[in-house]
Amino acid sequence: MTPLKPGSTIGILGGGQLGRLMSLEAARLGFDVHIYCPEKDSPAARVSAQETVAAYTDEAALRTFSRVCDVVTYEFENIPAASVAIIEAVDTPVRPGAEALDVSQDRAQEKTFLQKLGIPTVAFKTLGAEMSLEQALDAFGGAGIVKTRREGYDGKGQAVIQGPDDMGGLEKAKELAAEASCILEAFAPFEREVSVIVARNETEVLTFDISENIHESGILARAIAPAKISDDTRRAAIEAGTKLADALGYIGVLALELFVMPDGSVLANEFAPRVHNSGHWTPEACMTGQFEQHIRAVAGWPLGPVERMFDIEMENLLGDQISNIPAAYNGGVRIVSYGNARPNQAEKWHTSQNENAASLEEAVRRLGKQRLENFLQRNPSASPTHVGETGRKATKLIQHLPPPPYIARSSLKIKRCPDRPDI
Repeated sequence: MTPLKPGSTIGILGGGQLGRLMSLEAARLGFDVHIYCPEKDSPAARVSAQETVAAYTDEAALRTFSRVCDVVTYEFENIPAASVAIIEAVDTPVRPGAEALDVSQDRAQEKTFLQKLGIPTVAFKTLGAEMSLEQALDAFGGAGIVKTRREGYDGKGQAVIQGPDDMGGLEKAKELAAEASCILEAFAPFEREVSVIVARNETEVLTFDISENIHESGILARAIAPAKISDDTRRAAIEAGTKLADALGYIGVLALELFVMPDGSVLANEFAPRVHNSGHWTPEACMTGQFEQHIRAVAGWPLGPVERMFDIEMENLLGDQISNIPAAYNGGVRIVSYGNARPNQAEKWHTSQNENAASLEEAVRRLGKQRLENFLQRNPSASPTHVGETGRKATKLIQHLPPPPYIARSSLKIKRCPDRPDI
């Protein structure tokens, strides 16, 4: 893969919040971004160089779009695989490719794929002519979660049956199964939910630290890094995520969501072939966040370091919660708008806060003395001052940190105080 040069055009299928945050990072690295999505005035298009407003089934528009892009990626997993095939037929590379989309778009196929890789999943039954809902429930003691095989997110497309006496849940499940192809999942008595964010290019695979994810009404409410799990559990999660990325020949960033069981083992829930909400803390806490990492991978660049520099918590703010944002914007919190033009339609924000600033120097040491020495040799005038047009916002991130010397994520470079060669 020949690395793209700055000034090249990266196309993104989808115009939502994830596309917006990827576009901002791509621009920072010197790329132009062309957004393709059916909606006008999308969050991603408002921060990008170009946009095409057309249906994902519009073959002519897809071909025209692909011819002006040097590489194409996507921001959510419900892009039709056929759209990717049209772009690839024009000889424009799509990273990641169609296989990851195809596998992840069908829950039954996804779980079967994971199991074949040796990654255990929650027990499930595929509903259909050979397996009725009643038969599947009998196998799971009369309880479980019916989920549509395709689409459905943030708790949508699901019906919970608490047990044999849950007539309301059963009725809802029957209605759902009559409308669409579904699976029945057994309940998993897990202790916590976690996710591993994996970045892969043709020569490297890196994983961000494992985060614990807390959901409310089926929607991610908080992500906390690091997750409070054992070293064995951490290794199992990383091994599963890496195995999945390698099996797909994946290029970019993906997320594997896992249940941690009482014995410390992990069961795969699902994976997302894209940057992920549970990784929104990474730009603030790591030298390279997930959005930049994805752009690096699809552009053929080397991956950046992913070490977490301090403990952090991300909180999703929905709808009316954004009215409290001004009061919450202090030195310990960074706010990122997802750019929804209709905040009354549950506009999403997230805040990231360092929970343990005192441990920063220890975290910095983990980055490695050699890496710092190499940086200083290349940048003899380095100082702790944040520079660049977004430097003022970046400075907000470190107002709660200990006094210098320190290392923090800058909009352009990593800076340090030169009077502490011991760090």
